[in-house]
Amino acid sequence: MPLVLMTDARKADWAAAARRMPHGSVVVVRGHDTEKRLALAETLRGIAPMLIADDPALAARIGAAGLHLPEKRMKEAGHWRALFPHWIITASAHSLRALMGAHLLDAVFLSPVFATTSHKNARPLTPLRAAFIASHAPVPVYALGGVTAQNAALLAPAFGGIAAISSLL
Repeated sequence: MPLVLMTDARKADWAAAARRMPHGSVVVVRGHDTEKRLALAETLRGIAPMLIADDPALAARIGAAGLHLPEKRMKEAGHWRALFPHWIITASAHSLRALMGAHLLDAVFLSPVFATTSHKNARPLTPLRAAFIASHAPVPVYALGGVTAQNAALLAPAFGGIAAISSLL
């Protein structure tokens, strides 16, 4: 099952984590500070294909493999696809309803499947409900949120892959 490493604002050796990923894996560079996100993207350049979260200008500037959009911006996928037809374009989703607008994306990250420390107050979907949602998606769905080597076996074949933060560090 393909893997996606999602970065966050913590200080971590993201380059080492990306190097440990199997061939075909992708890194999504996230963060709210543009300069830190740029520095991280430059550090990760050439290690693995990279998507830049919520910053199409930065994705274009550094030659990223694509763009990752938050759920609220999912409808912009068509615009960015027209401007950058070679990009991989993904988005976050948190419900079946959100996935109904995903047809112009290459993939969706459905979260949180399990309880997660990165979103402590978010109610987990549970593997069963998340699998139901993923099975109705028009594009491949990656399980995100609390996914570990131990609980990944609980994920149904409805998922195209796994995305994680802490468990891949």
